[in-house]
Amino acid sequence: MAEHIAELVEADSALAQPSWTRAHVSTLPASGAWRPSDPTGDRQFLRTFVDRTFVLEGGGQLSDITVAFETWGTLAPDASNAVLLCHALTGDAHAGGPAGPGHATAGWWGDLIGPGRVLDTDRWFVVCANVLGGCQGTTGPASPRPDRRGVYGSTFPVVSIRDMVRTHARLADGLGIERWAAVIGGSMGGMQALEWGVMFPDRVGALVPIATCAAATAQQIAYWSTGRRAIALDPGWRDGDYYDAVPGAGPHGGLALARMISQITFRTDHVFTARFGRDEVEPLSGDFGLWQRFQVERYLEHHGDKLIRRFDANSYLLLTKAMDLHDLGRGRGGIDAALARIKAPVLAVGVSSDTLYPSYQSEELVRSLAHRGQRARYAEIDSPQGHDGFLLELDQVATLLAPVLDDLETP
Repeated sequence: MAEHIAELVEADSALAQPSWTRAHVSTLPASGAWRPSDPTGDRQFLRTFVDRTFVLEGGGQLSDITVAFETWGTLAPDASNAVLLCHALTGDAHAGGPAGPGHATAGWWGDLIGPGRVLDTDRWFVVCANVLGGCQGTTGPASPRPDRRGVYGSTFPVVSIRDMVRTHARLADGLGIERWAAVIGGSMGGMQALEWGVMFPDRVGALVPIATCAAATAQQIAYWSTGRRAIALDPGWRDGDYYDAVPGAGPHGGLALARMISQITFRTDHVFTARFGRDEVEPLSGDFGLWQRFQVERYLEHHGDKLIRRFDANSYLLLTKAMDLHDLGRGRGGIDAALARIKAPVLAVGVSSDTLYPSYQSEELVRSLAHRGQRARYAEIDSPQGHDGFLLELDQVATLLAPVLDDLETP
């Protein structure tokens, strides 16, 4: 009876959001994380820290860690042709290849990987691994605990970019790769690339950090923290322990809203205006309603709904926090002292219209390195697409990567 009254009240309310503006709850999983019972797809797995504890930078501890990764090409006998790709926030190890069982989307840099492409698999052995705290096969909050029944959920500790790199160093060891010919990544992946250069200066031949920074700024922290609060305010989040929820009962609303907020920062006013203008979904003729939408609203809803089906709310919280914690200078005497440890040549790439990780941060990185005589140069992706330019302007990315890879010595 109470539910019927609530439905009638909603139907009569001018402010209530109509059900037809939202995805049906039956299509919204509590988590979009990959589970061991799901199709494996192209994933491979490495178990590490089985016989010892992995102490995280922030003080947490994990053991028996699984790293999910994918490879393309053939490793040379002396392992000198290995290139590591580091994915961004909601990316994963599936950098190349089609969508299919086990992979909700096609590879995020698929057009760059393969025979005859810039990441030529006849020459290079390309590796991409899901990060610690992620949700696509590497140990994260949705993963089964090794020491008891159930998943980690709210007990999963805060991770840092350095923790991610340390687990990927174990992967390199397991693959027999002493030194990466190059480490390449955009956004959160660029943070990983920089940490590789600082933490393991003798294990990288070249670094290509794209659309990233040496340390997160106050505005970047503000953007990501807003999304985290959207998730935390969703009653379905249940303080991080929602994995037993039925479809529609998880924190899908908070995660979708967080994605909508971030999607705004990934693009630019120019792109939104050119693509959507003031076009309407529901016509504004006649009486105005609060939930009549413009096309740009439906675009943001679409991206929110897509992410729900392939990502995990807790992983979103952890990985955005890791990006906010990113600071090359922490505990190292400052950023300049940290950068002084880098031995590899650096190509720092900015995106001309990026408002999330503005190009000036990549330029400052190069100036700091060059000031000490280190090999560093800046290049720019000329695009109106904003931060997402490094995922969309692939012809330009290929043009920038080609000379870096050509300069490397391979068999």
